[in-house]
Amino acid sequence: MWWTYGLLTFVVPTRLPSRLRVPPLRHFADAQAKWTAVLECVEQLHRRGMPVLVGTRRLGDSEMLQQRLAERGLACEVLNAKQHEREADIIALAGEPGRITVATNMAGRGTDILLGAGVAEQGGLQVLMVEPHESERVDWQLFGRAGRQGQPGFAQAFVGLEDDLLQRHLPFWLVPLRDLLARSPRWRGALAHVLVRWAQRRAQRQAFQQRRYLRLREQQLRKQLAFASDGAG
Repeated sequence: MWWTYGLLTFVVPTRLPSRLRVPPLRHFADAQAKWTAVLECVEQLHRRGMPVLVGTRRLGDSEMLQQRLAERGLACEVLNAKQHEREADIIALAGEPGRITVATNMAGRGTDILLGAGVAEQGGLQVLMVEPHESERVDWQLFGRAGRQGQPGFAQAFVGLEDDLLQRHLPFWLVPLRDLLARSPRWRGALAHVLVRWAQRRAQRQAFQQRRYLRLREQQLRKQLAFASDGAG
């Protein structure tokens, strides 16, 4: 904010201590193994009567997940760009016991998901992120749907070596390492987190440079289009 817009920022402390649990990310060699693990995790949490919020990056993934959950006999609500009229109703029920909600990035953000009876005692809302984003900040926006206002919550990240983030934003000299990790579960567990953070920082640097360029272009256009007074009546 300072380097791009010249704006100062400060951190506002939380009103209550956070009780959100975020375990290490779960890593997989390919997309099929990752989606199978996500489905199994949703099913296990549902059987325990926990409300589950699954965050996807793309609308197509949310609809695919809905279909695959239905094949397992699990009904869910999908919150994406197609449910404007029902968005408030879906969010209002997302914290009820046994509820499964699948949401894309932007859908329903900024609204507290209220927990149903007995959910807080069981551990709160369970958030599953099926793919990391270019910005770690966006990951935490999804995680932060759970554990609001000092309530308990749980957030688990899943990552596959075929995910878009690692395909697009790893430097070329790390691509052989990514391919090696696909064949080595032991080393994948140790280095998957490093690869994700590396790719995110590279993506964020690119986004920062784009914002800086757009800001400079905006300033140049303002100067070019400004009317200078020459004192004439």
